[in-house]
Amino acid sequence: MAMIKGIGLLILFLIAFSLFSFKAPKGMKAMGGMAEAAVAAFLVEAVHKYVSGDLLNLTFLGKVGEASGSMGGVAAAILVPLSMGVNPTYAVVAGVACAGYGILPGFIAGYVVGLFGEKLKEKLPLGFDVIVGALLIAPVARFIAFGVDPFVTGALQYIGGAVTVAATQSPILMGFILGGVICVIGTSPLSSMALTAMLGLDGLAMGIAAIACVGAAFTNGMTVKNLKLGDKSNVIGIMLEPLTQADIVTSNALPIYGVGFFGGAAAGVGAAILGIINNAPGTASVIPGLLAPFGFNPPMKVIAAIVIAAISGTIVGIIGTSLLKKGKNNTELSK
Repeated sequence: MAMIKGIGLLILFLIAFSLFSFKAPKGMKAMGGMAEAAVAAFLVEAVHKYVSGDLLNLTFLGKVGEASGSMGGVAAAILVPLSMGVNPTYAVVAGVACAGYGILPGFIAGYVVGLFGEKLKEKLPLGFDVIVGALLIAPVARFIAFGVDPFVTGALQYIGGAVTVAATQSPILMGFILGGVICVIGTSPLSSMALTAMLGLDGLAMGIAAIACVGAAFTNGMTVKNLKLGDKSNVIGIMLEPLTQADIVTSNALPIYGVGFFGGAAAGVGAAILGIINNAPGTASVIPGLLAPFGFNPPMKVIAAIVIAAISGTIVGIIGTSLLKKGKNNTELSK
């Protein structure tokens, strides 16, 4: 029941965000802004706080990571309206006003500012637009973040807690399901970094998500290479950051998502068996997923998980693309 509740709540959350991305005005642009905010805040936090700071004892870099990780709401409230085409000054005003709030309250405030920011500029006289607009946007953004924070934070903590409990009680099964789901999200317009940060995943669940992203990188690389969906630069790009290859992913969604799911699932099972712990929420991406677990586990255990993820991800990519090619050839022959 814990697993059913955890996965069920996660899927409902993903459906809601998918509907927002495709149906809300400028929803896709707003989600792109939140993905960039996750990189700006949580990628820096993952590497410098937990690896450079905690693991390597580089105090200055640890402080850099800690400061960056605390600014997720600010980054979202700035980058979301910027992605929607709002005046940069308005975006920064909204972001600064959201200091102290998490990435989702910042995202909601930034999205609202993104919707009315340009209209506000059109209504105000030239010369007064920046000053008056800033004075209006700051309290509006702060009020929105303040108003939604108790509800969204409580809901996200509940979902994240359910997923974490499910991973603890059914590690191998959750390794397969959560590993696959996280990797599909990471390849889609949604951000796996933003998702895991919003849910506050930690422990084994976050360890599964991080290592699964590493495994899926090899699966995605093999998929693009073997199906000849791009050149070497595209292969490297989708391995390091799938969002940089959005055009290829969108045009070949079924093979990339399908094969990628099993690549992430295989790596997630490996992480679950080894018991990889990761207490750095928001590190569900290739580079932070590769580095952050070193801050919470014996190095040899993490290396073993990475090797398993790389090998299993590559094997899944080879087998998956071979089956796709065979199916395509059989279809063409039958015609």
